[in-house]
Amino acid sequence: MEKCSNIDANVFLNNFDSILIPIIFVLHARVNHFIVDKICWVNYSVKSSWQITNTKRKGVASMFRRLREDIASIFERDPAARSFLEVLLCYPGLHAVWMHRISHWFWKRGFFFFGRLISHVGRSLTGIEIHPGAKIGRKFFIDHGMGVVIGETAEIGDNVTLYHGVTLGGVSLEKTKRHPTIEDNVVIGSGAKVLGPFTVGKNSRIGSNSVVVKEVPPNATVVGVPGRVVMATEKPAPKTDLEHGKLPDPEAKAIACLFDQIRELERKFDKLLEEHEKTVRQLDEDDLWPKNDQRA
Repeated sequence: MEKCSNIDANVFLNNFDSILIPIIFVLHARVNHFIVDKICWVNYSVKSSWQITNTKRKGVASMFRRLREDIASIFERDPAARSFLEVLLCYPGLHAVWMHRISHWFWKRGFFFFGRLISHVGRSLTGIEIHPGAKIGRKFFIDHGMGVVIGETAEIGDNVTLYHGVTLGGVSLEKTKRHPTIEDNVVIGSGAKVLGPFTVGKNSRIGSNSVVVKEVPPNATVVGVPGRVVMATEKPAPKTDLEHGKLPDPEAKAIACLFDQIRELERKFDKLLEEHEKTVRQLDEDDLWPKNDQRA
């Protein structure tokens, strides 16, 4: 029995190398795979963290750039702005735009209640009501701002200026696009109402207290109730034109045209009357009137 055991032990020792070496190779491969896996995971985690941090950094930089743009646009369009601190603390239009961006962020992500709540707080603080669903571009300026209302499906481009009492409203009860689209560089005067799902073209001006209910072409000027295009140009103005006192008056222009026509008719009538009297005198002098003439 002992002899058999010695033989088995010798056989095992002789074959030990051939058994151990494959096991070592397998373990080595497993360990290598585990180490490479961990290194790749660490690299991916570091890379992902760096990308996330870099994205956040870019987002913060973009946010501060937009804030500086908003403040700079006020200095460009309001001569009453004197200092950075004054604009930052005393301009409700600026506060309304900033609060709208927060409420719009919640609205886009489906947090409709929080979007409406923030919008309501902004309305209470500034007197400006902007629905959180409205889309607003860069350098949007609301001067004074009290009474401004911007509806849910309204879209506003870049460098747009609104004065107090402006309404961008809808005329439909359907849950579709029902508010206007305001393109870039548009100026809308105080008290104006733009109602309906149409487009106000680039570089247009809408006079104070106008009621616009149909599409406005680019580079046009609209006044009146209902709003009518009274002037349109092919080229935009070199800068934002805020001189509403120089907007054309279509009623005054029409009345002036009527007066011009009346003066022209009076001139023609006077000329005909003068020629008639001259002819009568000539006939009297030459005694050329017919014998059956019944003149008084």
